[in-house]
Amino acid sequence: MNLLDRYHERINQQIKTVEETQYDNIVAVGNAIAECVAKGGAVHVFDTGHIIDSELIERGGGVYYLKKFKYNLDVFNDVRPRDRSGVDKDMTGLAAYALKQSEALPGDIIIIGSVSGKNQNVVDLAIEAKKFGLTVVAMTSLEYSKQVESKHSSGKRLFECADYVLDNCAPAAEGMMKVEGIDAPFAAASGISAALIMWSVVAHSVDALLAKGITPSIYKSYNFADGWEYNAIQKANYEKTGQ
Repeated sequence: MNLLDRYHERINQQIKTVEETQYDNIVAVGNAIAECVAKGGAVHVFDTGHIIDSELIERGGGVYYLKKFKYNLDVFNDVRPRDRSGVDKDMTGLAAYALKQSEALPGDIIIIGSVSGKNQNVVDLAIEAKKFGLTVVAMTSLEYSKQVESKHSSGKRLFECADYVLDNCAPAAEGMMKVEGIDAPFAAASGISAALIMWSVVAHSVDALLAKGITPSIYKSYNFADGWEYNAIQKANYEKTGQ
């Protein structure tokens, strides 16, 4: 079997695994989002670069109530390069200041995406978000995360700090396939899995909102007929209701 056919076979297995193992988690997160949005709360999405925020936010067919959450610390200090290997560079607690400066409020939901779930920034954000009063949803790979050590001072990984965990079922080191002659595993799993899971969460949250008599605002493609006019109406509804 050639590599293309092998990949199609493997990715279909991956999708089936997600469907079989994550259904209840998807429903639980979808219900939580619908409850939050129905009360005028916000849903924030922080992603470390593996598709979630790019796939879901501000695009045709997507919902208005998912909003990107990003922060950074910019330091301008034009000093010559020096050896700073002995300096404590622990940034624990930085996320608390980011949350204070954001539009987040207690009762909101934050979805944090990290495949390994080990890095300082995602764990810090999860911990500080819970302190702030947010519900934390982790999008991660449990198989991967359970095999790595946390870089956060708490020693915790993302899945250990969340109220809900969505497992993208990606294998450790990401690649799904072994290819003869190539040492590293081939074909990352987390992107497609995460997109499938998150669109499933959105689908259930929309269903739950409709059951409450709430019609959520949905983006129409700006490149389609009347897209700009339609979206202006949807945006106004979102800004008024958060829905």
